[in-house]
Amino acid sequence: MTELLSISILPVVLTLFAYRFGMFCQSKLKTPLCNPIIVAVLVVLGVLSVSGLELEVYRQGANMLSWLMTPATVCLAISMYEQVQVLKKRAGMILAGVAAGAISSIAMVLAIGLLCKFDADLILSLLPKSVTTAIGVPLSQLTGGVAAITTATIIVTGIVASVIGPFLCRIFRLTDEVAQGVAFGTAGHVVGTAKANELSPLTGAVSSFSLVISGIITAVILPIVVKLFL
Repeated sequence: MTELLSISILPVVLTLFAYRFGMFCQSKLKTPLCNPIIVAVLVVLGVLSVSGLELEVYRQGANMLSWLMTPATVCLAISMYEQVQVLKKRAGMILAGVAAGAISSIAMVLAIGLLCKFDADLILSLLPKSVTTAIGVPLSQLTGGVAAITTATIIVTGIVASVIGPFLCRIFRLTDEVAQGVAFGTAGHVVGTAKANELSPLTGAVSSFSLVISGIITAVILPIVVKLFL
């Protein structure tokens, strides 16, 4: 019984430790490259390689953390409630920005996939790359994509948005907090929103709102795009 308990708890403990270690590295080194998610992934991969723990065993043990992703995403509504007056006032601008970002994301993936002659299942797996996994993975499965590829793509997209997002905001002089929130939420979903919350409460709230709207828009237009072009 003790052995069984230790096996089932190990993936959770390893994941939490790896992420905490990533946060420590980020606070000490002060560089975007030390994103906690990137560090955590590398630590977990290293431990799995050295220990010989099978990936399937780790995945089953960490299912509890995966289950918590959906309620954690819902909790983003708290920041939205705190900034509800600003969201109401600038709702039109936010909706226009999110729609433009969501549509252009799908259009770019589709255009590159068709131009490079990717397999249809690969294109279908990449199309929902900029929405949270709670929306993107079911969409991928519904349209014929590969869930594993979609999950990996969504995670990488979020990490990239989190790492280079602040740099791009400086380069393009994107200083408005609402505009920053739209960019992070639309392009980087939950991971980008976590970074947006570090910038300011307003940026985080707009990012939370944007990722929800982006997911809805993607869920509506993605099946239409698939029927027309794939």
